[in-house]
Amino acid sequence: MKIEAGQESKKAGYKVPFGTVSITDKARKLIDEALETKWVTKGKYVKEFEEKFAALFGVKYGVAVSSGTDADALACAALYDDGASRGDEVIVPALSFVATGNAVFQAGLTPVFVDVKRETLNIDPDKIEAKITRRTRAIMPVHLMGKPAEMDRIIAIAQKHNLKIIEDAAEAHGAEYRGKKIGAIGHMACFSLYAAHIVTTIEGGIIITDSEATAEALRSLRNHGMTGKFTFQRIGFSAKMNEIEAAVGLGNIDIFHQILEKRRRNMLYLIEKFARFDRIFITLKEEPHEKLGPHAFSIILREGLPFTKDEFVAFIESKGVDSRNLFYSMPTQCPSYAFLGHKLGDFPDAEYCSDHGTHIGIHQDIEIGQLDYCVDVVESFLKNKGVRY
Repeated sequence: MKIEAGQESKKAGYKVPFGTVSITDKARKLIDEALETKWVTKGKYVKEFEEKFAALFGVKYGVAVSSGTDADALACAALYDDGASRGDEVIVPALSFVATGNAVFQAGLTPVFVDVKRETLNIDPDKIEAKITRRTRAIMPVHLMGKPAEMDRIIAIAQKHNLKIIEDAAEAHGAEYRGKKIGAIGHMACFSLYAAHIVTTIEGGIIITDSEATAEALRSLRNHGMTGKFTFQRIGFSAKMNEIEAAVGLGNIDIFHQILEKRRRNMLYLIEKFARFDRIFITLKEEPHEKLGPHAFSIILREGLPFTKDEFVAFIESKGVDSRNLFYSMPTQCPSYAFLGHKLGDFPDAEYCSDHGTHIGIHQDIEIGQLDYCVDVVESFLKNKGVRY
């Protein structure tokens, strides 16, 4: 099966672009067929995509939506069917793409933030229970950069307090934790299908679950809360996936394991190569009990270095290595959340990761030579700064 690179990465002019899109011959064929039928809203391809995506993770049901943010928001809104009330709380990590917190608000619930561990980027289980109140309804761990959160400890806390677990697996396609697939551990799991991810529909998202009742609620929620014909059972969203997006997704599912294998090769190669810089940078490691689902390669500067993240990023970008900031501490570094009353210093590790972290691409169109080039660029920067490693 031919994998074709997305055009955006080629246009960017980077030697090592951050992202790519794989458009297969099958996807092109299905897109043409959908256009010929003149029925491009949710239809048979969306249904087929839902079934095949759920099967990838060994889960019964998939509900495709218009974005990963909508996936999170609908999953949170489905908590109302389990007795949640407006304003109830969902525990989330402080460090994530802002969509995680936004989605909780969009569902009419309240995000309660917990700091992360620098070494994993994920929610710190030691700090969760202190944030649980009588209004807590769920924990939403984020498997950031495809690194699995500590799910055994999170499960134990959730069971102790009778809470649901909603996995934000936006960046964790193909990840595993203690022999279980990320996405098949919580009550629900939410994936982004945005262009940079392993399975993409260009834009889009999907929620998977083993609960038939939850799947039915999610299908209602994505279509204005409707059940049957114009019976509005819930306050819902307009969040349907269309046939064109599903066609791209079906093509990606066919080559899922090829993409995953290529990305894992790239990730493990960089982990090995960056081991020489361990005194300088914090990078993710793959532990024996897990498999990372590679989204990107994070690089966090350790304390006490004679250069800043901005200097480092400016240098690698000038040499053609595309990068992105390592997100933000939502409650203290996103002005939109100032009304919550948090202050800088409340989430020190999340703030540190944001202030000192970046990430670069390891996608399926990057070859080993490009990874070697990244390492050479980093070495050149450190030598210019007179830093031994």
